[in-house]
Amino acid sequence: MIRQLMGFVVCGVLVAGLEGCETAAPVAESPETRTPSAPAARPAVTEPGPQDPDAPTEFTTAPSGLKYRVLRQGSGEKPRASDSVEVHYKGWLDNGNVFDSSYDRGQSISFPLMGVIPGWTEGMQYVGEGGMIELEIPSELGYGATPPTPKIPPNSTLHFIVELIAVN
Repeated sequence: MIRQLMGFVVCGVLVAGLEGCETAAPVAESPETRTPSAPAARPAVTEPGPQDPDAPTEFTTAPSGLKYRVLRQGSGEKPRASDSVEVHYKGWLDNGNVFDSSYDRGQSISFPLMGVIPGWTEGMQYVGEGGMIELEIPSELGYGATPPTPKIPPNSTLHFIVELIAVN
């Protein structure tokens, strides 16, 4: 149940992470091969960061049917649909079952916004770099009747917490 989108192997929502998907192991740099100007590696993030104290408790519903609430504004630019982003995320179903999480893997992920489900492409444009958003994605903006994995039943509403690390 693997989809090929824009040159990326996509399982579930993003570029890997679900059971049965293959992921490329990161290439470790030795201190001898790292250039002096290379940034230090980020520590592994295992859960979402803090919310703004004034974050809304109610969702906003977009004309498309996407529901969202910005939990942390972020101070950077907002991505456009044509951008690539680096994120940390957790996705779950109405019953609370988590079907995918970059937090559980301890590694963020980068992908083009046009290469994922429409609910992500739209929703990520509401939050700035450094921000965090909660998305409630109706089936028609998610996988509809043909989800890519048995972990997601057909016609499921998808829920996500997403932290936007960078817009590329």
